[in-house]
Amino acid sequence: MNSVLSIKNLKKYYGKIKAVDGITFELYPGEVVGLIGPNGAGKSTTLKTIMGLLRKTEGEIKVCGYDYKDKEARKKLSYIPEIPDIYPMLTVWEHMKFIALAYNLDNWEKEALRYLEAYDLLDKKDELGANLSKGMRQKVMVICGLLYKPEVMLFDEPFVGLDPKAIRELKDTIRELKKEGKSVLLSTHMLDSVQNLGDRVLILKAGKLIYEGTLEEVMEKAGPNGTLEDLFLEVTK
Repeated sequence: MNSVLSIKNLKKYYGKIKAVDGITFELYPGEVVGLIGPNGAGKSTTLKTIMGLLRKTEGEIKVCGYDYKDKEARKKLSYIPEIPDIYPMLTVWEHMKFIALAYNLDNWEKEALRYLEAYDLLDKKDELGANLSKGMRQKVMVICGLLYKPEVMLFDEPFVGLDPKAIRELKDTIRELKKEGKSVLLSTHMLDSVQNLGDRVLILKAGKLIYEGTLEEVMEKAGPNGTLEDLFLEVTK
């Protein structure tokens, strides 16, 4: 099976600081992979570099066989950052419209309305981005990321700022994406979410990939009553 995201020897240095130091991994269709690690491990830097928001120092990034800077690769990739960044003078609905125009989407309205209803934003449809709470801005970003149906979705701490219902909805969305054969790279400190949603886990520490394994392997390594948290604390101490 061909990978939908291929990272080879990725490095991102800031002068002498090695934020990402030669990591290699692949993502396959229908996979949810947890990217975890302590603060400063290089998780957000990895996601931003894959998206082209940061310039890589070295290495190869391919999305569905295309170089990550290729226009085709950009259509197949979506990124939900930790801090939601939406346009303050556009309404919620205008954000949907903007995505539809940017990606030449047809008949997108029904899908957009379905997401707005699921994420309790229907009554905020005509509200300006500037007037939304952080949690609501996060929901708008999630919906915009889902609307054009990318092959690979990168989530950076997506549960932060969401209310319990929205967290449940997002988890259901991730499960739905998996069923549809889409791939998710999920960076989060909520390890129980990775344990419940993930197929594999990647653990970063000081810019290096120090552990990679399936959830089955993780549970086996953690012991009979062990958890992902136990393994995480063991390998990162």
